[in-house]
Amino acid sequence: MTNRSMDEFEEETGYKFQNKELLKIALTHSSYSNEKRMDKTQCNERLEFLGDAVLELVSSEFIFRNHPDMPEGEMTKTRASYVCEPTLALCAKDIHLGDYLRLGKGEERTGGRERDSVLSDALEATIGAVYMDGGFEPARQYIQEHILRDIDNKKLFYDSKTFLQEIVQSHEGNTLEYQLIGESGPDHHKEYQAAVFVNGRQISTGTGQTKKKAEQSAAYEAILILKREADGRKK
Repeated sequence: MTNRSMDEFEEETGYKFQNKELLKIALTHSSYSNEKRMDKTQCNERLEFLGDAVLELVSSEFIFRNHPDMPEGEMTKTRASYVCEPTLALCAKDIHLGDYLRLGKGEERTGGRERDSVLSDALEATIGAVYMDGGFEPARQYIQEHILRDIDNKKLFYDSKTFLQEIVQSHEGNTLEYQLIGESGPDHHKEYQAAVFVNGRQISTGTGQTKKKAEQSAAYEAILILKREADGRKK
């Protein structure tokens, strides 16, 4: 990784590291450190462990402050949806985190830069790196800016199949169906394409590395399309 790419990451995220080595480690996947026979501490797994704990505290406080009447059980569910792998991967893509990662050749070849598990882990590692570099307040600001901002739309994506089902079922007699309409790529790096049909009409399509993620993506697009159609009818 060049210093230039680290500079670009800092520009993208708005946080400038005093200790660039922390950022380099945060962006180093274990596949890279194993391939290069580096010390085990030179990959991002330890920083991910720390970042996960900081993220849980900050998101818990965010929910506590913004939902004063929410019971504990609902708070737990809400936090789980904020910090789950698909939501964090979506946040990581917003800052193009995959472009900056150091991956081993095998991980690179099999689409690691786009894999939700790799991206979500790396995002937590960058949180840990910011915390170690600047302390709690910069880490809190980093999380607020890149994860908790616009969280309802991100949560909508995570829960898109549930939300779509609720929209369709709000009109009696409506039917909702998902169909797998295509797949491409080798077995170790498949990409699936799914379509959403409401009352037999194809509304949207979506792609993903699993059938479930393709359906989730298609459902999210369908929600946006149906909302636009409903808004258009109101005018």
